[in-house]
Amino acid sequence: MIPPETRTRLRRLSLRTRRDPAARGFGMHASRNKGAGIEFAQYRAYEPGDEPRRIDWKLFARSDKFFVREAEEESPVAVWILIDASASMGQADRARPDWSRLDAAKLLALCIAELALMQGDRFGWVALQEGALGLAEPRSGRAQTDRLQIDFARMEAAGTFPDASTLAPLWERIGARDLVLFLGDCFDEGGIALIERLAKAGREVLAVQMLTVEERDFPFDGGYRFMDQESGAALVGDGSALRETFLSRFAAARAALDERLDRAGIRHTTYVLDEAIDLPLQTFFGRGAGVR
Repeated sequence: MIPPETRTRLRRLSLRTRRDPAARGFGMHASRNKGAGIEFAQYRAYEPGDEPRRIDWKLFARSDKFFVREAEEESPVAVWILIDASASMGQADRARPDWSRLDAAKLLALCIAELALMQGDRFGWVALQEGALGLAEPRSGRAQTDRLQIDFARMEAAGTFPDASTLAPLWERIGARDLVLFLGDCFDEGGIALIERLAKAGREVLAVQMLTVEERDFPFDGGYRFMDQESGAALVGDGSALRETFLSRFAAARAALDERLDRAGIRHTTYVLDEAIDLPLQTFFGRGAGVR
């Protein structure tokens, strides 16, 4: 679940695209969704961070409970959340073995969905995994969030990144004006090629590279056997002897990735597992956020 303090920070953000940076949300195609519009739609229970002016005080006087009025508003474009669910996303740190890259990607995806929900925008998701796509078409509303949580409860990191034939359905479903957010470790060439192709086809793509603390700091001392979770390849060596070489080569690889995404016109940032989960969204959608 989204921590209360994170939910409060999310309410200060607004999903915007480079095509329409001044608009609230996307505002391109009319469709009926529940939000903060004009025509009444339904009540829902008050949540921390809701604006007091949206509380129905007459209903409170009758029930002694806080309810927020939701109304119909126009919702335009779809938000697609693409999650790398290959085996390498199961990597976690020794200090927190129950918090993997995939766990963080799921929570970040839930934050994106919550942000879209607050604006009345549609959102869908795709689990990118060998052999099959876990795909949910974009819809709006709390029921869509419930479905996302159910899907994520079943999602586990396994296998390799899907091949081109498995990815084929994406090209028919992601619309020309849709916003795509890719969450992955960015170690698979197939994942980078996928978002490059989407960007080249005119889709607006944002990418978040999910890294562990140990990848950032390489705090290993003594003998270790380092294994690739997808290929099974192994490297035996002394952590302290390998540290300088690893950090140098890893920094060079990240710089090359940054340059490649810049060339493709893909806005991007990095998330490390010890950081606040909403930090990438603050980078993309916070006040004064830059557009590359």
